[in-house]
Amino acid sequence: MAAGSATSSSWALLLVSILSAAFLFGVGDAGAVHKVVDPEWHQATATWYGSAEGDGSDGGACGYGTLVDVVPMKARVGAVSPVLFKAGEGCGACYKVRCLDRGICSRRAVTVIVTDECPGGYCSLGRTHFDLSGAAFGRLAVAGHGGQLRNRGEISVVFRRTPCKYRGKNIAFRVVEGSTSFWLSLLVEFEDGDGDIGSMQLKQANSAQWQDMKHIWGATWSLTPGPLVGPFSVRLTTLTTKKTLSAQDVIPRNWTPKATYTSRLNFA
Repeated sequence: MAAGSATSSSWALLLVSILSAAFLFGVGDAGAVHKVVDPEWHQATATWYGSAEGDGSDGGACGYGTLVDVVPMKARVGAVSPVLFKAGEGCGACYKVRCLDRGICSRRAVTVIVTDECPGGYCSLGRTHFDLSGAAFGRLAVAGHGGQLRNRGEISVVFRRTPCKYRGKNIAFRVVEGSTSFWLSLLVEFEDGDGDIGSMQLKQANSAQWQDMKHIWGATWSLTPGPLVGPFSVRLTTLTTKKTLSAQDVIPRNWTPKATYTSRLNFA
């Protein structure tokens, strides 16, 4: 009996470990609990760009445009090295970043959103690097020492992945300028949770078929066979945890380029 009890206990512990891993890293089917949680801090370096108290990039390689200058992205944007940019598939991911010098750095981490790529200089040669807005970089310091920290230039930091949270926002789709019924391009905005996109599909009016869209750059995806007939439904699958969301008829029949259409959904 003692041996049997020990064996049962071992199996129970193994099951708990598996379920815990699934909870932390999003393993499982679409109905499972998914979270972008990284309990470990990783080493990196950081610099800043733009004006000292500014928002950072004016648009950026992810294509968010003027969204980087307004809440909820305002002052939380960051360019990252290719290791984290992932040829644009890392766009929208959120990270906590904290600097290490206790003499000047706050113990509180700042949350930044990937909106741009930093391809050269400090960001080259496979390094993991954050080039932050002046405002975000300054907030790494204890109160009143933001300017002193910015004067140091490059600093050592630690970072970890964290879920994105756009309170009061649902996922929106901006129709990229130049789109036609033969070439439709969409930019995804305000994606909670993972923040990143692994695949994207579109379904036309009166159709049961989902068509694969092609990732072209940043947070932008396109579909070229036409003519395309709206209204369009859009299905997203996240890159990190493979969670799926479908926005039915989110883009109307009479859509127009440069317009943004907001869904009623977001990732929990």
